[in-house]
Amino acid sequence: MAERELTDLLRHLKSNPSADYASTSALLSRAKLLLLQLNALTPSASTPPHLLALARETYEQGALASIRAKNPDAFTRYVAQLRPFYEQLQQTSNTSNEEVGERNKITGLYLLLLLTQGLYGEFHSELEALATTAAGTTAGAGGAGAAAAATLGGRRPSVDVEGDRYLGYPIRLERWLMEGSYDRVWKAMKKGEVPCEEFGVFSEILTSQIRSEIASSSERAYPSLPLSSTKSLLFLESEGAVVEFARSRGWTIRDGQIYFPSTQDTGEEEQEKEFSQMVIENTLGYARQLETIV
Repeated sequence: MAERELTDLLRHLKSNPSADYASTSALLSRAKLLLLQLNALTPSASTPPHLLALARETYEQGALASIRAKNPDAFTRYVAQLRPFYEQLQQTSNTSNEEVGERNKITGLYLLLLLTQGLYGEFHSELEALATTAAGTTAGAGGAGAAAAATLGGRRPSVDVEGDRYLGYPIRLERWLMEGSYDRVWKAMKKGEVPCEEFGVFSEILTSQIRSEIASSSERAYPSLPLSSTKSLLFLESEGAVVEFARSRGWTIRDGQIYFPSTQDTGEEEQEKEFSQMVIENTLGYARQLETIV
C-alpha cells in the first residue's frame, strides 16, 4: 500500500538525519512517486488532511537534507514546494503544533539563507509576510494582531514571530549586522547558541561576511592596527592567517603593524569613521573577553 510505504520512508528519513545525501535523495524520489500515486503531490481541497501532512513532511525532510548537504538551490526548490502547503495550513483554524510540523524551522532557515546571500529585500518581504500571518492568527483578540503587524514598520516583526526559537534567530542576526554589533553575531554563532544543527551550516558563510565587514570598518576607522590586535579582531587562528588575509585586502604589513589604505575624510565620512571605531572597539572587547576565558 502506497500510504504505508510512504509513512515508513518518512520514519526512516527522520530517524537518520546524518545519512549521506545520495541515499536520502533516492528515498525522497521514491516518496514523491508515492505521493503522485496518492494524488497528493500538490495540495488541493479534495486531498485528505492526513495525506497533505505526509506530503508536507516529505518536502520538509527534503529541505532539511538539502541544508545539511549545503545545497542552497535544492533547499530553495523545496521551500517553493512547501509554500502552498503552509498557505493552506494558515487558512485552517485551531492548527495544532503537530500540524505545523517543521514550518517555523524551515522558514527560519530560509530567512538565514537570504541573509547570507545578501538578499535583504527578500528577507524583509518574508518578515512582512510572517507578521501578516501572525496578525491574522490573533486578529480576533480585539485587533491585537493588527497592532502586532504594525510594529514591522521599523523592520521589527511582531513579538510572536521574533520570540520563536527558529524565526527569531535570523531576525536578531540581521538587526545586529545592520547595527554593526558583530560581537553579538559571533556569540550567537557559537555551537551552543544556534537553534539546531541545520542553522550552524550557515556559520562559516556569516563568518566570512563579518570578517569582510570588520575589515572595511577597520580601514575607515584607523590608519593602522597592531598585527596581534587584528588577529583577535578578525577571529583568525594565527598571525600567518592574518598576513594572508591582509594581502588579499591590499594591506601593508611592516614591523608588526598593519597599515590600511589612506582616505581623506569628508563630513559624512567622519561620521562613518566614528561609527566604525565603535564597531571595532566593541568587537575587540569581545575578542579579548574570549581570550581571557580560554
